[in-house]
Amino acid sequence: MTDPISDFLTRLRNASKARLDECVMPHSKLKESLAGILKTEGYVADVTTGTDARGHRTLVVRMKYVDGAPALTGLTRVSTPGRRLYCSYADIPRVLNGLGIAVLSTSRGLLKDADCRRLKAGGEILCNIW
Repeated sequence: MTDPISDFLTRLRNASKARLDECVMPHSKLKESLAGILKTEGYVADVTTGTDARGHRTLVVRMKYVDGAPALTGLTRVSTPGRRLYCSYADIPRVLNGLGIAVLSTSRGLLKDADCRRLKAGGEILCNIW
């Protein structure tokens, strides 16, 4: 797999469109922190770790639905392995005029766009979520 973040976002997108209760994927620290941001922002219900039958760690994301509609309506990957996109804190784009969030990989870890502006930290724009 060349892009685990795209795989993570695609699994979440497919799970929300299929109205699944939970989404299970291979674990990594990057995916876990990205899922933690989604949980604190209210896009997913819960994030836990577990193991599969072979003993490998997995990340279990419980999907959130509001009145039958998924709370997670859109996900796009901005920076790809073939085209990295970096920006300073002043140039961070607003997602849907502030209704969505952009997740950035900074020297302080993964942060959402509002936190990057507040801390004056730029970095690589990983994805946009709304």
